[in-house]
Amino acid sequence: MQIKQSEVKDMMAVLTMTVEPADYQEEVQKELKEIRKKANIPGFRPGMVPTGLVKKMYGKGVMAEVINKTIGVKLGEYIEAEKLQVLGDPLPNEELTPEVDFDTQDTFTFAFDIALAPEFDANLNGRNKVTVYNITVTDEMVQNQVNAYAERFGDYVEADDVKEGDVLKGLMTEQKEGGIVKENAMLNPQYIQEKKSQKLFFGAKKGDVITFNPMKAYKSEVEVASMLDIKKEEAKELTSDFTFEIQSITRHTAAAVDGELFAKVYGENNIKDEADFRAKVKAEIEENMAEDSKYKFGLDMKATIMKKMEKIEMPEAFLKRWVKTTNDKLTDEQLEKEFPQMVEELKWHLAKDQLMKKYNIQVEKEEVEAYAKEVAKMQFMQYGLMHVEDQYLTSFAQEMLKKDDQLRGIVERVAENKIYEALKAVAKIDEQAISHEDFGKLFS
Repeated sequence: MQIKQSEVKDMMAVLTMTVEPADYQEEVQKELKEIRKKANIPGFRPGMVPTGLVKKMYGKGVMAEVINKTIGVKLGEYIEAEKLQVLGDPLPNEELTPEVDFDTQDTFTFAFDIALAPEFDANLNGRNKVTVYNITVTDEMVQNQVNAYAERFGDYVEADDVKEGDVLKGLMTEQKEGGIVKENAMLNPQYIQEKKSQKLFFGAKKGDVITFNPMKAYKSEVEVASMLDIKKEEAKELTSDFTFEIQSITRHTAAAVDGELFAKVYGENNIKDEADFRAKVKAEIEENMAEDSKYKFGLDMKATIMKKMEKIEMPEAFLKRWVKTTNDKLTDEQLEKEFPQMVEELKWHLAKDQLMKKYNIQVEKEEVEAYAKEVAKMQFMQYGLMHVEDQYLTSFAQEMLKKDDQLRGIVERVAENKIYEALKAVAKIDEQAISHEDFGKLFS
């Protein structure tokens, strides 16, 4: 088989492939033998169909299939052998491909358009400045986290009078004949929208009976329907006043900042006293802030790399054709809208590939598993689970890595982080102390 490459012009070239009988005949004969073994043709026993008949019936289709498969394999081998960095996949060039006739030809010529990656240098140097933000952890931040732990591990107690945040349980009765009666109705005055109705509850005591209009108070049929255990459509039609007889007042109280709280947060015998507890909380916040800073550093590092890539020209006509070929459901309007982002993602892929080769970066299995555990840890923290045991993090991470899209995403994040660390040694790094509030504004 012969493959010739044309001269590269505007990042485009043509690969012309000549397929001869020696390239496909052996595989065609092999496929026809398999078909003959399994062919079920009236008048012939299985496996006894004449070879000539099998060839007549299936030969053309088999030859086309084998040649098509051979083309794909040989194109890939050629591209790899010549170390061509192609964009997308080779696409058939119909103008340069002669008409194919499997009845009369045994030698075929096929032409394919290829797009080659542009020349660029994504590497950074001392002229490229990237800031590392060191977020200051204040006493106020520590106190807020201590308060959050105290609230989380607090208790619910019975109260005598109603204050903000209390939950009331009582008997609700619609003030009309045959109206709705709801026992053990739950009500939180804090969420009442109408201030006039809200004030009726604050300061009230157990046993008091309060008259109010639920729909005017909450201004939401969803809230009222839930409280009265009725349908939204029914709640929307309500116009009557209701009485609410307060039968219980439940209040959440924060836990005391003592040994019992220390043990609940960090486990038995791990914290000596309150000072040790606050130091542990501060270290925990500093660790989280370091991760936030690392995330911002990654964003800025990527932006710096992409700044070097912004003037690179891409073979857009070919890329649009390739995208449409690989996604026939994509409309022209969608393609035009999404194409700029596709080009940016392609540039980023090229930059990463170049930098990984330059710094000999490999992604190891252990690194992927460790990062997956960090992702799992952050997800648990979003739900207030700050100290999940390692065995559960490991199990959660392993389940995550079974999903191809999540595995692929984590591998990419690990690779990117290793790229940023490599570039940290060559770029100009400016360390800057910053408050948590000002750091947050950087994302606005």
